[in-house]
Amino acid sequence: MIVAQSENIYGAAEFQAETGVSRETLARLELYAELLIKWNQAINLVGPATLPDLWRRHMLDSAQLLRLLPEKPDLSVADLGSGAGFPGLVLALCGVGELHLVEADQKKATFLRQVLRETGATAEIHCCRIEALGDLQVDLVTARALAPLSDLVTYAAPLLKADGCCLFLKGRGVEDELTLLPKTLQDRCIRVPSRSDPSGCILRLEGPLP
Repeated sequence: MIVAQSENIYGAAEFQAETGVSRETLARLELYAELLIKWNQAINLVGPATLPDLWRRHMLDSAQLLRLLPEKPDLSVADLGSGAGFPGLVLALCGVGELHLVEADQKKATFLRQVLRETGATAEIHCCRIEALGDLQVDLVTARALAPLSDLVTYAAPLLKADGCCLFLKGRGVEDELTLLPKTLQDRCIRVPSRSDPSGCILRLEGPLP
């Protein structure tokens, strides 16, 4: 299936201009986009209505985390509920260090493996529930459209190093979700405006987590 794009739709060229990714990285992301569109016909990876604006709604939404990454050598990242690969697979394709993509759904995990094979990107796929990750410890935990903020903090707590941080992509309901966190955690959450969704934001939460 080919998704038609009008001239004013945000596409790969606009994405590259805004993010500054290399031509090699853009080529890998374009291959990823092709695979996503193909596989989406068989399994529910993203809402079909979002595909015409794929490069803004999904690619840019994920890639905007690049400028917020902790400045650590050999950065390790756990992307929870990776699903179609946002944001974790985009970060892997952009060359971010040690990526762990956590996805319990076997079909979605198979899709992630296929993208890695065809693009040559490197990441470890954990096809399991988050609670079954064992002793994995990372510098950064990411998540997008997975669960309420209070649940994300619970999931991230055993995985995050004491000096690590979380980057959670959130939509318009973020303020309601924040009220369910302890006040001490609310005060530590930094809201970064989203570059892809005027009603959304990125929540940055520094460790350690309770």
